[in-house]
Amino acid sequence: MRLLRRSDTGEFSLTQFPDEAIPPYAILSHTWGADGEEVTFKDLTNGTGKDKLGYVKIRFCGEQAALDDLEYFWIDTCCINKANNAELSQAISFMFRWYRNAARCYVYLSDVSTTSFTSNRREKLAKPWESDFRKSRWFTRGWTLQELLAPSFVEFFSQEGKQLGDKRSLIQEIHEITVIPESALRGTPLSQFSVNERLSWIQHRQTKLEEDRAYSLLGIFGVYIAPIYGEGMTTAFRRLQEEIGKLEQCIKDLHLTNPQDDKKRVEDTKGGLLKDSYRWILGNADFQRWRDDQQSRLLWVKGDPGKGKTMLLCGVIEELKKSTPGLLSFFFCQATDSRINSATAVLRGLLYSLVTQQPSLVSHLRNKYDQAGPSVFKDANAWVALSDIFTNMIRDPDLKMACLVVDALDECVSDLPKLLDLVICTSTLSARMHIEQKLRGVDARARLSLELKENAEQVSRAVNVYIEDKLSSLDLLQDDGLRDQVKNILRRKANGMFLWVALVVQELKGPESWDPLQVVEEAPPGLHQLYDRIIEQIKQLKQRNSEICRLLLSTACVAYRPLYLAEIGSLCGLLGQISVLTRNVRMFATMCSSFLAVRDDQVYLIHQSAKDYLSDKTRDTIFPSQGRMHYNIFSRSLKLMSNALKHNMYDLNAPGFPIDKVEVPVDNPLATIRYLYVHWADHLYTQDKDVIKVFIQNKYLYWLEALSLCRSMSKGILAIVKLNALA
Repeated sequence: MRLLRRSDTGEFSLTQFPDEAIPPYAILSHTWGADGEEVTFKDLTNGTGKDKLGYVKIRFCGEQAALDDLEYFWIDTCCINKANNAELSQAISFMFRWYRNAARCYVYLSDVSTTSFTSNRREKLAKPWESDFRKSRWFTRGWTLQELLAPSFVEFFSQEGKQLGDKRSLIQEIHEITVIPESALRGTPLSQFSVNERLSWIQHRQTKLEEDRAYSLLGIFGVYIAPIYGEGMTTAFRRLQEEIGKLEQCIKDLHLTNPQDDKKRVEDTKGGLLKDSYRWILGNADFQRWRDDQQSRLLWVKGDPGKGKTMLLCGVIEELKKSTPGLLSFFFCQATDSRINSATAVLRGLLYSLVTQQPSLVSHLRNKYDQAGPSVFKDANAWVALSDIFTNMIRDPDLKMACLVVDALDECVSDLPKLLDLVICTSTLSARMHIEQKLRGVDARARLSLELKENAEQVSRAVNVYIEDKLSSLDLLQDDGLRDQVKNILRRKANGMFLWVALVVQELKGPESWDPLQVVEEAPPGLHQLYDRIIEQIKQLKQRNSEICRLLLSTACVAYRPLYLAEIGSLCGLLGQISVLTRNVRMFATMCSSFLAVRDDQVYLIHQSAKDYLSDKTRDTIFPSQGRMHYNIFSRSLKLMSNALKHNMYDLNAPGFPIDKVEVPVDNPLATIRYLYVHWADHLYTQDKDVIKVFIQNKYLYWLEALSLCRSMSKGILAIVKLNALA
């Protein structure tokens, strides 16, 4: 990047900087004057151009930058050698990035004056320049659109060099002039706005060269096309939209889960985020040091199950959104969901979040994606490719700062050592080390450990706030004296454990809990003991209800992802139409609500500790063994698929019907077996080769059809590989 510098004598000189060594700089946004009025690169290198009208803008920018303690500044008229086509092409591709990375952007409005005047009533106007501001030519030019949106700090100046305000103080006026949403002006990632909406922002703007209307949008969409002047505006926009389509497809193929949606699901499942239950960490010395000290790059939050680590991180994420100057990316691991319990899934989630916030980073994805297609995210070498992409993205000089949050590392059941090595940026530790050993091996200057045991008093106070909030919503405890008694017992027994409180409150909400004092007095302290009591309560249900509840729990425990109500119902042998099946399973899930939660018709185990507890209990006579459960699911899967799979299940018009045009029938014949045709092979046992052979002989093509209809062919290929290894 070539930057201007103003000397003590008022002279200007140009300096070239490599990308990794660009100093802080100011940048000018303006409208060009007539040909011959602007100072060019050639003028500056030859020491000419001081008599041109455009020299006023150079002098203004240099003086204003000096007032803001910035030694360097950039102006498009003279910092680009437009006689060099290669340099001009590169500058067009970098323009958005240069404006985004500027410490300050000065908008020089040559048609707005701050000369005061009065209205007809002789009353002084608050903003005498506002009428001219709203009519300024700057708001009608194509290139100034990205110059408005890209920088975080934009200041507006009159022709006299007087400050009028900045993008935030003038946001209402700018919104009314441009019709650009205020959220976009405040810095919401532009990728959050639809393609058509972003295209509409250029609709009433003009450029000197017609192709520039398309080229000026490159940074706004995070894509690049080589400028071909003379191709015409129609062709330029066609190429732009083709590139946007490729970008959208790449991000769509990268998408595995939206961490924002996962965060909302976690918060909803746990009853919402309560600020008073996490704000203690904001005053914690270790947290503040990690947040403020650039040398403390890694913060490790450690605590026993049920201590509220996940909700604590949800709160930290909310606070970081307000204060982090760079990008914030996060991911929630969940051992019970095969989509989000692997190191590859973590990287895909983090990368997805990064590129949706800063689309220019997608170039690191496209380098590999354009060669290999979506398989680069899914095949056997996915970790190698993704870790390479991730490393390059983090090292990108345009990524000034990134804060990455990963919850529940211990629930990453696949390739955790690789993920840890990537996190700590070292390969010197044994891959067999435990999480704690690995993270303790990081340089103490870069790693901080925030252990909840060492902050027991703050956690206890946070739990007390949580108890107060939960009890306040119970109709059963409207009497202040009774509520205080219940509250005091919960505080005494909770031992700093949010999950324990949540489970007892869940019981208090039950129809049989007419005596809240008895409920809390009988509730045993300790999570494991409380789980024991809940199991005993399930055993006391009517025999058939108890059997189905235990079957639901054991099925949820071994499933590779959260099951839909109809799916888990069919696996448990419940009969009926989908609506009836869904209703019945929801009823049984309510009987197990201390272990199971239903959200968006999917059944989730409430916590990893619940899965761990139930997995241990399967060794007892209360539940079938895990081996038996896997066999039952495998056997039931083959039976259900054999009955459901057939030719042309969606009644498509002809072979080769485009998958993008397939509409799912209202009475979807695959609704109850979606999980089965993807995961049945994961539950298989080698002694069932004959049964597998019969199924493959009779239903193989129909199984492939089902996988194709539900866009799960890549997962089917993994199943085929597993079956082939068994043969």
